Amino acid sequence: MEFLPWLILLSPLASAACILLFAHRSKALSVTLSLAAVLTAFGATVALLAAGSQTVASSVTWINLGPALHLTIGLKVDALTRVMLLVVTGIGALVHIYSTVYMAEDEGKSRFFGSLSLFMFSMLGIVLADSLTMIFIFWELVGVSSFLLIGHWFTKESAAKAANKAFLTNRIGDFGFMSGILLVWAATGAVGFDAVQQNMAKLTANPALLTLAALCLFCGAVGKSAQVPLHVWLPDAMEGPTPVSALIHAATMVAAGVYMLARLFFLFAPSPDALTVIAAIGVVTALLAALMATQQDDIKRILAYSTLSQLGFMVAAIGCQAPGSAMFHLFTHAFFKALLFLGAGAVIHGLHHEQNIWKMGGLRKTMPKTFLTFAIGTLALTGAPFLAGFFSKDAILLAAYNKGPLFFFPLLLSAVLTAFYMTRLVVVAFFGEAYHPTGHGHSKDHGHDGPAAMTVPLLILAALSVIAGYGFFAEPIFGHDLFHTAHSLATFSAAGVLEYVDAPHVALVPMLAVGAFVLGTLGAWMLYSGKAKDPVRIPLFANRFYIDEAYAALIAGSQEMLASVSDWVDRYLIDGVLVRGIAGLTWGTGYALRLLQLGNIQGYAFIFGAGVVVLLFLLNK
Repeated sequence: MEFLPWLILLSPLASAACILLFAHRSKALSVTLSLAAVLTAFGATVALLAAGSQTVASSVTWINLGPALHLTIGLKVDALTRVMLLVVTGIGALVHIYSTVYMAEDEGKSRFFGSLSLFMFSMLGIVLADSLTMIFIFWELVGVSSFLLIGHWFTKESAAKAANKAFLTNRIGDFGFMSGILLVWAATGAVGFDAVQQNMAKLTANPALLTLAALCLFCGAVGKSAQVPLHVWLPDAMEGPTPVSALIHAATMVAAGVYMLARLFFLFAPSPDALTVIAAIGVVTALLAALMATQQDDIKRILAYSTLSQLGFMVAAIGCQAPGSAMFHLFTHAFFKALLFLGAGAVIHGLHHEQNIWKMGGLRKTMPKTFLTFAIGTLALTGAPFLAGFFSKDAILLAAYNKGPLFFFPLLLSAVLTAFYMTRLVVVAFFGEAYHPTGHGHSKDHGHDGPAAMTVPLLILAALSVIAGYGFFAEPIFGHDLFHTAHSLATFSAAGVLEYVDAPHVALVPMLAVGAFVLGTLGAWMLYSGKAKDPVRIPLFANRFYIDEAYAALIAGSQEMLASVSDWVDRYLIDGVLVRGIAGLTWGTGYALRLLQLGNIQGYAFIFGAGVVVLLFLLNK
């Protein structure tokens, strides 16, 4: 059984290495290797789930410098790991299959599938890691592989800039993450998860250090899971191919931050101050991103801001001491968000790379399979009763309710806005008259459903978006203990029966959540039905609160200031003091010494005599 985790981890690495070294000239072979690797990883994950819920751990020594430093490369598989393994390999396999059609004509197809395999290896390394050092190594590998995928079309300037932006923004969060790891190691003398947990008393003895270490670790999640203020990279990551967007937004990179917070929750739980900061950042991200999404016209950007908002829900759940609910929402969200991104990709593919929703319209008739699956994904995301998102989002709302109104009501408003902007997308893109460039009549050939390799993954994900919240599906994956921890704050059981009726607010929260869904959906339907252009324009939301512009101005100002400081240092310190000053000192010393070289015996005798007189005077004192 111990070989299965290693097989899951190393299969994508073997694929990436083979494609890079041997198969890069053959597109067909590259696709075959990448598909075989991810299907092997998925099959091994299913076998691991079937084997039962016992914890599997194995490790090999990496660095051994005695008691001061002993590092291992190890894998740990428990209930939490199994959930993420299934999400990453399952969604990854569907994205790979979908990509065979979407990237069929791409000149860099081999490079794309090689990067995809490297990305899978990196993410699986984070999931299986058993120590802070190992998770950090794979954390950085995810950053590198995401840079390659986002910038896949590197000849396109916007894609190259988006890749750089994602890479550099994440480095800011990763510096904090690294600092947190060093603080934990310095305090506990350990980096393995189990060893750190055993030595937590050394850290909790200093509450200020504990809070500082927890917040530094949280910085890593702020970068990877795109929380305010490091959220700016994620919408621009849409410049990469749509399958990359589905993988990054649904199951892998952005989920890494939430998974890390849940995995290391034993470090955060003893610090109420750190949890409050985490909850506040999550709530702010959820609300700001939802407001931004209401005024976006690019179908992928709407979904990108939706991802930001849902990640805010998950992070808020961690801060509200409900990591099980956060993981449950991560689990359900992976299915319907992958469905929505792949559905958007099918629309873009069918409309010859058109992404503006106002240039779509009528797609429910020409793309019926895509419309059906996209509608199911939308309902799941917006919290329609008894679909997957309904259970997991309600659990988070209840945790926020228990935390306090400052956390609950912004998340409830975010739920209203989620229903609003997703209904807006569906109404504009799939209903009404098909867009025609001349503005007259409608196009007869306006989109079409893709081939089976595109539609079958959509149908599978649509089914999962319905059933993922129910116990018969989720409990065998989560395991009994973790599943009931995730549901411990849930307002409805997996069978859809109201629980905890002895607490009045437990009945109130789901009613408010359903009211939020109805209000947002009906409001958007009434406002946008039959419209050919947006009747509401709010520049503040459309321009993303001008945060990107503020950062650009800050960077430009900082660059100008640094340039001025550098110019002053170069001109007056380096050139003036060091170069010319030392040269002048040398010349002056030489000039002074030259005055003593008289070339006259009488002069030398006089100087000698004067020196003797001075010495005698000093000695007599």
